Amino acid sequence: MLVDLSGKTALVTGSTQGIGAAIAVGLAGAGARVAVNGRSRDSVDAAVDRLGGECDGAEFLAAPGDIATDEGAAQVFDAVPRADILVNNLGVFGAEPALDITDDEWRRYFEVNVLTAVRMIRHYLPGMKDRSWGRIQNIASDSALVTPAEMIHYGMSKTALLAVARGFAKEAAGTGVTVNSVIAGPTHTGGVEDFVYELVDRTLPWEEAQREFMTKHRPQSLIQRLIEPEEIANMVVYLSSPLASATTGGAVRVDGGYVDSIVP
Repeated sequence: MLVDLSGKTALVTGSTQGIGAAIAVGLAGAGARVAVNGRSRDSVDAAVDRLGGECDGAEFLAAPGDIATDEGAAQVFDAVPRADILVNNLGVFGAEPALDITDDEWRRYFEVNVLTAVRMIRHYLPGMKDRSWGRIQNIASDSALVTPAEMIHYGMSKTALLAVARGFAKEAAGTGVTVNSVIAGPTHTGGVEDFVYELVDRTLPWEEAQREFMTKHRPQSLIQRLIEPEEIANMVVYLSSPLASATTGGAVRVDGGYVDSIVP
């Protein structure tokens, strides 16, 4: 299956590392010009240099800015006036007892994980509709459907992202623009390694720690391992392509069989 995104400009939020960086490399490998986003100029410039080395001949653009703020979002809009593909990947996560989550933390998770996606879609969707082509994806999580007891604020924000994608898909109906969510399962990133060690014995070697985490805390997984970021990126690249023109308003699973069912 050949995916050709030549001539397309993609913006991936929160893409200096982890899943976002893997998505940026995947889209660039398919021929897209990819804008890399992070909060600081230094981190974005370093990521652009690193990703350029991983993807020979690809074009990466620096788009620094904290999109959880109006000022940071404006910086990104200036750097990327037009996007054909928008991937809302930025997110925060962490474990915290349910009754200890403060009002400020609830607000922070909503503002970073949900409102940033709304802000980006609101800016780029009109241009996509005018050009009769565009791809928007929100990186959601299995936590949207199977909310972990130790991170219900995170689960809330990812459930909200499903509604955001479905609603904007209706706004884009009949225009040639698709809007979807990608439900990512537990994924192997540096941040997730830290999270795993919050829940299992820190003295365990990584492979043992991962197995214990999956057995005790994510037993629903059918692949019984963490997903690699590139596996998420593969689905994003497909959904970003002309091949996925009939897939919109959906919640597409790359969760390792973690979720038993999805109720519309």
